[in-house]
Amino acid sequence: MADQKDQVIVVGHRNPDTDAITAALVYADFLRRMNVNAKAYRLGDLNNETKFVLKTADVEQPDMLPDNIPEGAQVALVDHNESQQSMKDLKKMRVTHVVDHHKLGDLATSEPVYLRFEPVGCTATILTKIFRENHLDIDQKTATLLVSAILSDTLHFRSPTTTDDDRKTVEHLHSIAKIDDLEAYAGKMFEAKSDLTGFSTNQILLLDFKIFNFKNEKWGVGSGETCNVDRMLERKDELIKEMVEEKKKLELNGFLFCIVDILKEKNLTLIPSENEDKVIREAFKVDVKDGIADLASNISRKKQIIPTLETYFNGKS
Repeated sequence: MADQKDQVIVVGHRNPDTDAITAALVYADFLRRMNVNAKAYRLGDLNNETKFVLKTADVEQPDMLPDNIPEGAQVALVDHNESQQSMKDLKKMRVTHVVDHHKLGDLATSEPVYLRFEPVGCTATILTKIFRENHLDIDQKTATLLVSAILSDTLHFRSPTTTDDDRKTVEHLHSIAKIDDLEAYAGKMFEAKSDLTGFSTNQILLLDFKIFNFKNEKWGVGSGETCNVDRMLERKDELIKEMVEEKKKLELNGFLFCIVDILKEKNLTLIPSENEDKVIREAFKVDVKDGIADLASNISRKKQIIPTLETYFNGKS
């Protein structure tokens, strides 16, 4: 890194999911095709779904971002824009590009930057538009990455975050990706995501974990999307115990872990203490039994869980 001061670092969020990794790879490729010296990096280990996708596409995973990034390095953010979810010392870097489908967070820059935000289900949908707007061909490997990310983020169009743009993008790309049976392919992706063999309790909690600020409170919200809820619930007690420890370690006011049934589109959220119990009961108007809150069809962290919590905290005096 030290001798590549002109390189643009392209990076997704911490605890990366499939969209964060594929978006970094695809956007770095786009920037290089625009004659920008760019390289994709990651901010964490891959989950099994993402490993499956990269193997299918025959694409190598990005390198882990080194710790010794110099101040003022150029950074392009994909699939996130909040500093809590990003690289260390982001505010000391020079953010030059942001492509995201989440709400605008605490992003602040000292100079104009390229921003592309759209209310769609996946960053890959935006990236596909960017390629087409610039009349760039999308090859089979890139198409596979993009389709996979959309299927992952939208839970194959089951998530309420899904838009017509997401559906149309997959319709356009799946023949280029040479994925004949989308249902079967998505099923294999979700099976891989559900396979937690060899993962520690801590790893499961943090595989898809983000920190959010609500007024003066800092909360962590993790998500475990699975086709096998019962297997996840078998580890409920150890997960809650680990949540209590991680909550102290990260100095959080609250910690939620949503176990999302991909096929039944249901959310059972683990509740580690009285504080989370009170907030969930009041915010979602649900009961909490044995450390579990049934949030029913509230399966989207971005569109359902976080907005409900924001409304709750903003309404407190």
